[in-house]
Amino acid sequence: MAKLTKKQKEAASKIEKNKLYSLKDAAALIKEVASAKFDESVDIAVRLGVDPRKANQMVRGVVTLPHGTGKDVKVLALVTPDKEAEAKEAGADYVGLDDYLQKIKDGWTDVDVIITMPAVMGKLGPLGRILGPRGLMPNPKTGTVTMDVAKAVAEVKAGKIDFKVDKTGIVHAGIGKVSFGAEQIYDNAHEIIQTLIKLKPTAAKGTYIKGIHLTSTMSPAIALDPKAV
Repeated sequence: MAKLTKKQKEAASKIEKNKLYSLKDAAALIKEVASAKFDESVDIAVRLGVDPRKANQMVRGVVTLPHGTGKDVKVLALVTPDKEAEAKEAGADYVGLDDYLQKIKDGWTDVDVIITMPAVMGKLGPLGRILGPRGLMPNPKTGTVTMDVAKAVAEVKAGKIDFKVDKTGIVHAGIGKVSFGAEQIYDNAHEIIQTLIKLKPTAAKGTYIKGIHLTSTMSPAIALDPKAV
């Protein structure tokens, strides 16, 4: 087991063991315990009382964070020539079609989100093995397959993210940076938690929100009180 550095020990000492924090207190504390020289990312992990193996208990959705993610999201718009101008104007980093499909086939995946049109999805099918495992395959349910390409690009750039419960029943999401104000971290975390509550499957029985943890890139996890949210 790796030894903790002096900074890590100091950060850990600020978090009370076995204490469940309110979201407001956790949002302030995450800024205190972050000690890296770079602007650490802030992440949330929510453990749900669902069985992801059952289709009627799958939790997946999208949310627009009020203050964005703090990350410069690289967007690739795979569109026909008539949609290229609007995709570029909306802020897409890469715009095109066949050339980028070939690049992806050759192994290039240096983007965070791919947005495309229904008519183009047929060409993306063969690239599923490359895009799927990286979470890059466009999906109508997340708004990344649409005719309104400009709107989709603008929303992603503004802080729209998609999430999906993993096989262990946990939803992970990046919700900002430690340079954000405590209120901004609170707002972003609150928005995704409330979205998850609205998406509770009718087939899910018992406690739905079982646990919530807030972390930054280099800090220990801060446990939240699920009942308080």
